[in-house]
Amino acid sequence: MLEPSSSEEEDDDIGSSFNSGFNGGSSHLEPPGGVHQNGGPPRVPSPMSVDGSMAKIGGGRGQENRGRVDGRGSPSPSLVSEKTLTEAELQEKQQKEEEERKTRIQLYVFVLRAIAYPFNAKQPNDMTKRHQKVTKEGLEKLRAKVDSFLKGETQIPCDEAFQNAVHSYNDIFLKSERVTGLVNGGGLSQHDCRDVFKHQIEKRIRTIPEIDGLSKDTVMTSWLAKYDAITKDDEQRRPGQRLPTAMLGNEVMTKEQLYDLFQQILNIKKFEHQLLYNAMQLDSMDEQAAAIRRELDARREKVAMMEKDRRLMPKFVLKDMEGLYIEEMNAAINLLKGNLESLPVQQGAAKEGKIKFGKIKPGKRRSSMLSRSQSSLSRGAPDEADDSHVAQLSKSDVVLTFQIEVVVLEVRNLKSVPPNRIIYCTMEVGNSDKLATDQVEASKPYWDTQGDFSTTHCLPVVKVKLYSENPGMLSLDDKELGKVVINPTPLSSKAPEWYKATVSKGSQDQELKIKVAVRMDKPMNMKHCGYLYAMGKTVWKKWKKRYFVLVQVSQYTFAICSYKEKKSDPSEMLQLDGYTVDYIEPAGDLEGGKFFFNTVREGDSVLFATEDEQDSHNWVMAFYRATGQAHKPAPPVTTAKTTSLNKNQGDADRARKHGMEEYIAADPIDFDHHKLFSKLQCLSLDWRLGDPFASLGWFTPGQVYVLDEFCARYGVRGCYRHLCYLSDLLDKCEKHTVIDPTLIHFSYAYCASHVHGNSVPANPLGEQFATPDKCIEESTRPDGVGTVTQEEKEKFQEIKERLRVQLEYQLTNFRFCFPFGRPEGALKSTLSLLERVLMKDISTPVPQNEVRSVIKKSLENAALVNYERLSEEARIEADLANPQEDMVGEVIIPPARKLEDLIRLADLCVDLLRQNEEFYAEAFAWFSDLLVEHSEIFWSLFAVDMDSVLSEQPPDTWDSFPLFQILNDYLRADDNLKNGKFHQHLREIFAPQVVRYVDLMESSIAQSIHKGFEKEKWEIKGNGCATSEDLFWKLDALQSFIRDLHWPDPEFGNHLNQRLKMMACDMIESCIQRTYNCFEMQLKKGILLNPTDYVLPSEICAMVNVVLDAKNQSLKLCAVDGVDVGNQKPEANSKPKKHKYHTKIDDMIEKTSANMRIQLVGKLVSVLDKTLSKLGAYDEGSMMGSFLSFANKKINVTGTGTDLGKSYVSFVRINMDTVTKRIADDLWVLNVMEKWYIDQVELLSKWLTERLDKSLHPYQCTCLAHIVKKIYTEYELQGLEEDRLQCGQYQAIEQRMATEEATCALTNAEATENGEDSDDEKRKKSVQKSKMKKEESREDGAKVQRQSSKAPPPPVREESSDTEVDSEDEKPKKQKAKAKPKPKEKEKQPPPSSQTGKDESDFDSIEDGGKIPMAAAGAVKDALATGGVDKVADIGKESVAQAGKMLTKGIGGFAGKAFGSFF
Repeated sequence: MLEPSSSEEEDDDIGSSFNSGFNGGSSHLEPPGGVHQNGGPPRVPSPMSVDGSMAKIGGGRGQENRGRVDGRGSPSPSLVSEKTLTEAELQEKQQKEEEERKTRIQLYVFVLRAIAYPFNAKQPNDMTKRHQKVTKEGLEKLRAKVDSFLKGETQIPCDEAFQNAVHSYNDIFLKSERVTGLVNGGGLSQHDCRDVFKHQIEKRIRTIPEIDGLSKDTVMTSWLAKYDAITKDDEQRRPGQRLPTAMLGNEVMTKEQLYDLFQQILNIKKFEHQLLYNAMQLDSMDEQAAAIRRELDARREKVAMMEKDRRLMPKFVLKDMEGLYIEEMNAAINLLKGNLESLPVQQGAAKEGKIKFGKIKPGKRRSSMLSRSQSSLSRGAPDEADDSHVAQLSKSDVVLTFQIEVVVLEVRNLKSVPPNRIIYCTMEVGNSDKLATDQVEASKPYWDTQGDFSTTHCLPVVKVKLYSENPGMLSLDDKELGKVVINPTPLSSKAPEWYKATVSKGSQDQELKIKVAVRMDKPMNMKHCGYLYAMGKTVWKKWKKRYFVLVQVSQYTFAICSYKEKKSDPSEMLQLDGYTVDYIEPAGDLEGGKFFFNTVREGDSVLFATEDEQDSHNWVMAFYRATGQAHKPAPPVTTAKTTSLNKNQGDADRARKHGMEEYIAADPIDFDHHKLFSKLQCLSLDWRLGDPFASLGWFTPGQVYVLDEFCARYGVRGCYRHLCYLSDLLDKCEKHTVIDPTLIHFSYAYCASHVHGNSVPANPLGEQFATPDKCIEESTRPDGVGTVTQEEKEKFQEIKERLRVQLEYQLTNFRFCFPFGRPEGALKSTLSLLERVLMKDISTPVPQNEVRSVIKKSLENAALVNYERLSEEARIEADLANPQEDMVGEVIIPPARKLEDLIRLADLCVDLLRQNEEFYAEAFAWFSDLLVEHSEIFWSLFAVDMDSVLSEQPPDTWDSFPLFQILNDYLRADDNLKNGKFHQHLREIFAPQVVRYVDLMESSIAQSIHKGFEKEKWEIKGNGCATSEDLFWKLDALQSFIRDLHWPDPEFGNHLNQRLKMMACDMIESCIQRTYNCFEMQLKKGILLNPTDYVLPSEICAMVNVVLDAKNQSLKLCAVDGVDVGNQKPEANSKPKKHKYHTKIDDMIEKTSANMRIQLVGKLVSVLDKTLSKLGAYDEGSMMGSFLSFANKKINVTGTGTDLGKSYVSFVRINMDTVTKRIADDLWVLNVMEKWYIDQVELLSKWLTERLDKSLHPYQCTCLAHIVKKIYTEYELQGLEEDRLQCGQYQAIEQRMATEEATCALTNAEATENGEDSDDEKRKKSVQKSKMKKEESREDGAKVQRQSSKAPPPPVREESSDTEVDSEDEKPKKQKAKAKPKPKEKEKQPPPSSQTGKDESDFDSIEDGGKIPMAAAGAVKDALATGGVDKVADIGKESVAQAGKMLTKGIGGFAGKAFGSFF
């Protein structure tokens, strides 16, 4: 922003940066009548407000500019309205504007004098710093920056937690309408925005868990740094750029800045200021001090007139106060005089910079006031102190000290010395020490040497001498070439001049000149000097020309002294106290002097004259300032040509030309400074509220300083000052401008103390004005004013009533006047101020009941206001969310839509009350019960709408339960509102709905169980089947829903809990019963022809899972927090509970699960039973066993027992995998495996026990051996413990099978000794023989093919099938078995034969093998000796295989195998 004082044109746009214009508040107060249109307190507009204010303030040339200053534009009439005015009205309006302009200029003149020469106040430098405020445009920019960050358009790194915090801050704070209102009122600063963000993230960071190596303080600092980066201002001030005056709200200002400030406040043009400044000689401290003395003299005269004529006094509350008023006025004048005298005289010539004032202690001022209060202060009768002071004035009091600078620069026309001779100069003033210049050659006589001297002679003599160096060896002194004698005065020219030197006669240097500059400074206490002709009665009795000096001894004492050359003391002197000066006609009988003036006092006069007219004017004005006379001398009008006027006269003429002379020459005593100050203070407040700072009504240090000086200098009463200030502040509050209640409190306390006559706090607008956080200390009145006018009392009563109404309004609208607790501490200060306002006087405290009643009433109204505003906000949001086309007639809103709107409203209500607790509870700490009552009233208003909306809902709809959850969750967490009126009402409304809902859900779940199990396909889904999953989900959802309701009534809540547990128990019981029935039906299905092909159906696994899942669910659905509600120990005086829901259903589940396990294992064991039944056909002694043994020996009808064992092991593996993969409970599966294993071992043991007296058939032996070995391994892989696997029965079976295998091996060995080859050997030989025949004779292909077709499949196929059935774990064992050494057999190739007969070829191998029976017996013996029974069993296995081959060859391969597979 351009600085307004930079040019005259810039001044036109001063107010373009302001948010609001000058409203020109009234200086008087009116009683409240109507109600403010915006809902504020009652206020009757005064003639000066709104319509008439700007007509009086913005008149003349400033009116057009004023319209631009006022951002709102309301005060000044519009152009359209001007056209409708009549000529008379326009003329009257212009006259008012002109009068207002004159008033402002006259006011500015007084302000200029207060700024130019202050002697009562100082600028405070300890005021609270005010932060820059957020404007409307600034708020929009801030919102845009935050939105840009949330959209990811910035380069600021962040995590999700910080982004969520910023998002919450944006939605809750920045987008709030209350914040917008605060910004419009100028009460929100950028510091406030940062504080609110800091407050919100503090709550969030407290909830974040601790992270090692990262403290929460570090997180806080990081987040604040990111916030600063987001909100950083893009426009940075250039280095060295001067700040505008509006940006100096916290700084101590210089005089120039203060001039500029009040130009903006009073709307003064720059050129007007320059005219006034020059014409008023504001840069002349003597002129300003003289003006103050004249003002004080005028006030003395006015007080004297009041003392004579009491009608000139204002009306007081008591008649006795009139005499006291005179004393107060005299004391005030004496105080000002004492302040003026306490200033040093040297201040008058001090360089202007920042204003520096000697601090005047209140104690000294008070003593000065008391010492002078009893004396007469009339202008014509000085007090005794002054008389004694005059008598004591002596010549030593007017001694002056001059500082003289002598600079020798150059010498010219020096001819008497050679060019290379050394020369130099000396300088001396009077009898002071000599100073010498540098030595130079005569050809270059240049110096720049300065000599500084100090003297007390008013007419000193300066001597400069030129010397040359004497070359003689015996010479002692240098040769003097010439000298110059100068008689300077303070008025002499300070520029270098050529002075002709005095030389000796006969010297060649007759034209010698020396260039010298002499500067004689004017002492601070010397006001004027020069030559005058003078003659008086007591002094200067002879008319002659003398050198005179006007000396200021103190602020009130001047003396005119005459001096002689080389003398420090005046020859004669005259003290000017009581004298007046004026021009007179020339005296014709006196020689010397052309322009005359004289000084006159009763009984004495002195005549003066000068040769120059301008000099005469200067002397007269100097005498005029020194005497302090009221009459300003006017120079006589002469027809002769006058000399040129001086600068001051020219400035005065220019001021007169522009109409400024009347304002400058106006006597301050003729004005009502109270009214002027009221206007000045009002305009200052308007400007302050429009500057870039969130001032809240607090003035800047510069404004405080000027207003204090104005009041002290022009006698504005402190009470009136604060009453006007309160009136202006209340006007702003009623227009929704944010004002600090602490500021109002200070001014109100001052006025109340003054009106009620008690002690008052220290001046809140003075020293303590800058420290609002300090306590108001009670002390003696600083201004010593004990009188109270009738006007002050009436104004105070009116303001008190207005303030009470305004405070009640702010309390009623506390959420909108102080949104989010901003300004900080304002609400608490408002409550304190309300208590102060309700006091009848300053000393009697107000009863607490009265304060509580007012706050209670305000909070009751606040509940209604908050709810209405919130309802309107919710309605607007609903309309935006569900826009409707314009419809004619009444729009019918469906009940569901109303319920949605009600739930949204409930959310807003909860947020509102939480904000109340967060931001306002601390302020209402002493009235917390009233805040709770406010919340109850607020909820009672909501209850009316809630009951209306719920009554319109159709029956058996449950969309209203979220409403209950929102409200109940908030109420139960608030200790003050928990189980309150609204909470009880909420329970009464929703209790029947909850009961009805539970009833319907119970019926619905029961029906879903019935229909679901009828259509159930028993496919595995989740942890059970589709019906069970749906059942458990419904039960859990119902209980979770009821649990999330957090029913506030413990008794009803326990009832609901017990009912739901009982219902869950019944439903689960029904589910289990139906599942178990289906399980039994599924197990009744038979097994197919081959029992080892049986695979456990997935339906059975699904049923088992349902029961197992029911067990897990019952712990959650039938118990409370894992504890059965029926198992809790009853209290001492309570009855034991009857129902044990979880225990009951758990017992049932355990029984059902055990039955399922038993039946399932029984089904699986039945396969082994059938397999053993098939093996029982090979028992010895039975006819079928003998037949099968014979058949296997001949043709291998049934195959080997290993095939059957492998098929059973495969059955075990498949069903193990089925159970393990499809049943979810590992523990239950392990129990099934354990029981299955034990039952199989028992069955095998029983089967073998029944055959103790019989030896097993090789078929039985190989089959059982394979089964016994494999099931041990399989169950070991399933996790059965070693002690379970190695049970006694299994060990007995294992020993029995080892014996049986050894027996089978011995049997095969005997067969080998008898010449019988095993089937494998025979098959091997037959295959080898057939291959040999194919190689020898290809023509016998048909025969070879017939023989090969009759041959049994090679052993390789059996090994491959074994590998497919066996698990991967068996491969290493088989490899080890293959690695074992086998008994050596002699393999003898039969000789080639030409026989092609079938019988011979089939039995050749038998004949060949029978030739070595002893070798087979030896092999068995070696096997027993080295490998034990296992090796013998292997030999037996090979023998059995060979026997099978033989049987196959004998009977026929196809028929034998078919017969074997049948058995």
